[in-house]
Amino acid sequence: MRKDKYHAYPLSFFVGYDPVKTHLMLEKQVSRDYERKYYRFRIDRWYGGIATADCVGCGLFCKFCWVSDKVRRNPVKVGSFYKPEDVVVRLLNLAKDRGINQVRISGGEPTIGRGHLLRVLDHFAGKGMLFILETNGILIGHDESYAAQLSSYDFLHVRVSLKGCNEGEFHMLTGANPDGFKLQLNALKNLLKAGVSCHPSIMTSFSTEESLRELTIRLAKICEKLVEEVEVEELILYPHVIERLKRHGLKYGVAHTPDKVPPDQI
Repeated sequence: MRKDKYHAYPLSFFVGYDPVKTHLMLEKQVSRDYERKYYRFRIDRWYGGIATADCVGCGLFCKFCWVSDKVRRNPVKVGSFYKPEDVVVRLLNLAKDRGINQVRISGGEPTIGRGHLLRVLDHFAGKGMLFILETNGILIGHDESYAAQLSSYDFLHVRVSLKGCNEGEFHMLTGANPDGFKLQLNALKNLLKAGVSCHPSIMTSFSTEESLRELTIRLAKICEKLVEEVEVEELILYPHVIERLKRHGLKYGVAHTPDKVPPDQI
């Protein structure tokens, strides 16, 4: 199967691709044994300040993604492999230096490389940190046992980032098979069933009021609490994001420049 010069995936994946397959295929490139690839460690402004490890690789190819093409398109060449304990030490040192008690893995999809993630969480036990797992939910929705394993960590909170409000918007924004949206909703179901603290975040800049209203009905059928805890996510217009949207001919509604993100979204 022919590949383009940027991606490590067959071109056939990019028209209604199976998001589970792309995640599992990528796993072979960005994880080995219990190690995972990362490209930077930093303090970021979100959640009032959080120590962040940016991992390499995601099995969704969101057209609005803030991660640069250099990182997104070169999972084999970008970043370095880190052991779980090394990731924890770096995050703890960053958090200590800034006097904060929140950490996360971001940048790519942190649920890729399950063994690595679980060992990272093992090392955070008893450290007095809140670990925020930001995920697209695909792998957790695909395999209920993933949520069951995450339930072991009482310092963990999972933020499931929904790509749009329904199957059609999910496909428009990611290019993936529309049924992938159901996996995102299943992730919330599985997490709640396992007793894992979680909430949905919804990218609404490409949605209509009607589609958002219909999504709240679907969320309420899972659990009323999810509707109360919905986090609205709106587009941030980094220069490379603007170029990417132009390339895809994707129109958006509400959006913000990086220096003018509303305080309630930080």
